[in-house]
Amino acid sequence: MTGKDLQNVPLFKDLLPPEIEKFMKFTGTTVKSYPRGERVLEAFAPNANIGVIISGEAQLLTLDRLGNEAVGHALESGAMFGTVSAILGEDLVATSVQLTTDATIMWIPYRSLLIAGPALGRTHGIVMKNFLETFSRKNVLMMQKVELLSQKNLREKIILYLLQRERRQGSEFVKVPRRVHFAKELECNRSALTREISQMQADGLVECGDNWMRLNKDKL
Repeated sequence: MTGKDLQNVPLFKDLLPPEIEKFMKFTGTTVKSYPRGERVLEAFAPNANIGVIISGEAQLLTLDRLGNEAVGHALESGAMFGTVSAILGEDLVATSVQLTTDATIMWIPYRSLLIAGPALGRTHGIVMKNFLETFSRKNVLMMQKVELLSQKNLREKIILYLLQRERRQGSEFVKVPRRVHFAKELECNRSALTREISQMQADGLVECGDNWMRLNKDKL
């Protein structure tokens, strides 16, 4: 990919295409495409790279001490992952990343990012600023996940989920994952989720399409 192709990546905000290409050259950054369902990061595996989703979507999966897997939160275009294991150099991070669509991922070697400052000048400062902003947004997503799972019942979880994603996507027609992944995100049974969505449709609370839902706020 050229610098022009990557200008919309939040990590490269305020950079010109030649500056992006220079950054990639001096840090050894690479870009690779993957099919839906691929695990691009495994739990407990050593990792030296920060991943950035250029296009596509993924889910963060967490493992408990018994090996049970749960969905942490969805990762959309522009999101970063692998930061904790890359920065701390630990192989004890119990999170995986699995793609829910075909995706293109940019891999930035963390150690190269640290030592490339003198060669990159202002570009390095801008990237580090954007890195901290993106990392902070990731923490906001984690707090939203905690808020989501603290809701009293499944209907309240669905409503808050749609409100959160509506703000992030900037559209009242919210893109939602397939029912299996949707149920994992809400930590509920797939059949229960399907029944509740059907009842919400009957109550006029939501409209549904193949991969979207719209919340009717007048009915709340």
